[in-house]
Amino acid sequence: MSNPSLNPLPDIIGRRDSHIYAFEVKNAGYYAYFPKQQIEKLFRFLNELIPAEKQFKHAVLAAHLGKKWLFKEIGWKDWEKDKLPEKARILKRDRGNFNLEKESG
Repeated sequence: MSNPSLNPLPDIIGRRDSHIYAFEVKNAGYYAYFPKQQIEKLFRFLNELIPAEKQFKHAVLAAHLGKKWLFKEIGWKDWEKDKLPEKARILKRDRGNFNLEKESG
């Protein structure tokens, strides 16, 4: 779903085994920016609406850059300590830090 509102709903919700994933998705050419407000809504959704332990809930930024997809997971500690960046950025030359196989293992 595309969700431009301030409601705490992610663009995509996924589940694998016990893990729940909330994705904010951008389509861009070379870089994608994710405002703090959009990152916060992923955590609000996971925190308020998903009854599971934090280690099973994942806030993930996803950027479709041409033919390449990059994913970046944002940690709970950043949100809990109010240390989220004003804007998160994913560049085409970046490497993502999200590995679905590692998370579910």
